[in-house]
This record gives sequence, C-alpha cells and structure tokens, in this order.
Amino acid sequence: MGGTVTGAGVTARGLGLEGPRGWAFRGVSFEAGPGSLIAIEGPSGSGRTCLLLALTGRMKATEGTADVGGAVLPKRMAAVRRVSAVAHVPGVTDLEPALTVAEHLRERALLQRRFGDSLRGLLRPRAERRTEEQVRIDAALTASGLDLEALPKGARTAVRDLERVEALRLSIALALIGRPRLLGVDDTDLKLSDAERAEIWALLRSITEAGTTVVAVCSESPDGTVAVSTQATGSRETDGKEAADALAEAGRA
Repeated sequence: MGGTVTGAGVTARGLGLEGPRGWAFRGVSFEAGPGSLIAIEGPSGSGRTCLLLALTGRMKATEGTADVGGAVLPKRMAAVRRVSAVAHVPGVTDLEPALTVAEHLRERALLQRRFGDSLRGLLRPRAERRTEEQVRIDAALTASGLDLEALPKGARTAVRDLERVEALRLSIALALIGRPRLLGVDDTDLKLSDAERAEIWALLRSITEAGTTVVAVCSESPDGTVAVSTQATGSRETDGKEAADALAEAGRA
C-alpha cells in the first residue's frame, strides 16, 4: 500500500455501551493480534455497528476497556481515531451518488493531506505533494481491488452507477488512503450473493496480510476469523440513527 503498515492489536475486556434506550452491547471481551481479521457477527440491530464504532474510537464505551495498538479506550479515543479508519458505515461514511469515483478519491486524498498528515508534509513542494497523493490513491485502489478500467466510464463513473460490490470496494479504498493500522468495515455481507461475500472476505484477508488489522461487521463470520458475537451480550435493538450520530458525539474524526 505504498508504505509499510503495522496492524494494531485489539483487546477488549467487558466492553459495553449504554444508550438512551438501553445497552447497545455489553460484556464484549476478546483478544486479537496485529493483522487479525476480526468479525463482529450478529443479526441486524444487535449493536454490531456501535461496537465497530467504539473499537475505532468513534463512540464512547460506557463500561469496560479496549486496547487498540497500545491506546486504551475509552480514555484515548482521539489517539485511536488517528490510527484507524472506517468504511461502508451508513450515516457516517456515505458516498455521494452524484460524485464520480475520481472526485471521491481526490477529495479524500486532499483531506488526508490537510488534516491527517504531518505539518512537514504540508510544507513540501506542490508537485511533490500531488505525486504523494497519487501514490496513496493508486495503492488504495490496488489494495481494495477496485479496477477503474472495468467501470462503465472508468474513473469518471458516478457512484450511483456502481454495482454494490464496487461501491463497497470504493469505500474501503477511501479508508485505506490514510494508511490506517485498523480498518473497520460495516455491513460486509449486506444484500450480497454468496459468491460476492466470498469475494469480499478474500479482499479483507488480503488487507490483513498486508499488515492492517480489520474489524468487519457481518451476519455470520467465516472460518479463520476472530469471531465476536453481539447476539448474546445483553444488547437491545439499535437503529441507524445512533451510528449516524456517532461522529458528532465523538467529535468530527
């Protein structure tokens, strides 16, 4: 991915999050080493997205702790956000249907340069900065498996014209531009065929093999993952609004 990434180990101990209408999830404990593929499994509405956002520092846990790459939650949420990124989260990372793939990629690379990189990077010559942005974009596209040549209008294809799997790959590519140590992906199997699900899990495994730890939300975890269930953790029904409000609660991340 255009640079060595060391995945963040993730350890949770009795992690729980209580909202206005009860517990989103509770009693979540697991341990996963750097470069692991962690599958948060459970039915829709069982607190899966809230757990994903809590582990990536975007929602504040009510009880318990989690260690993400040496930063302990919930005390060091900002530190965890700096080393993590999220993709495909409804209400949080929604793609703009009218924008093209190229426009999304350029915008994310620009935001990364302005707000995510060091001041030293901002002081480099413009040509050098643009080259670095393109390197990041190309590496993220390769890692996500999004083939621009295969799209109807190449990089000028609007998001509204993407297939479901292509849109998911684009969301992952955008997240990978920041070279995160921890990548969180929501709804990995939503409305996908069995073949498409297998394709996405193969993609996520390839990302972990490159060094990045991945936390993925799914209905049922495949073999070879660190499976974390929200179904039996005392959770109650949640809706998309809490996930959509997560960044506002945690501060714009």
